[in-house]
Amino acid sequence: MMNWQHKRMYEDPISMAVAQSDYTPPDCRFIPVRRGQTLYIFSKLKGRGRLFWLGSVQGDEYGEYTTKLGYFPSSIVQEEHYLMPGKVEVRTDQWDFMCH
Repeated sequence: MMNWQHKRMYEDPISMAVAQSDYTPPDCRFIPVRRGQTLYIFSKLKGRGRLFWLGSVQGDEYGEYTTKLGYFPSSIVQEEHYLMPGKVEVRTDQWDFMCH
């Protein structure tokens, strides 16, 4: 289980980014990302987990399937559009990092 202390979480995306490289997820908490895909970012972990963001992939990766929300490394994307100003901190709990 990941042991991250805080997250910044919003109901609406806080920004949009474009994947600069592919990413193959290690387990169900993470999402697969392909270079060139657009991602909507919903939260940015901080503290020890700051290298990961929570978002959804847009594009043909999921085709007709429901878009999946999951974590991916912040280092593989380039943020292009900021949709929400400011920061809100929300404490995490064990359920934030469980496979559903």
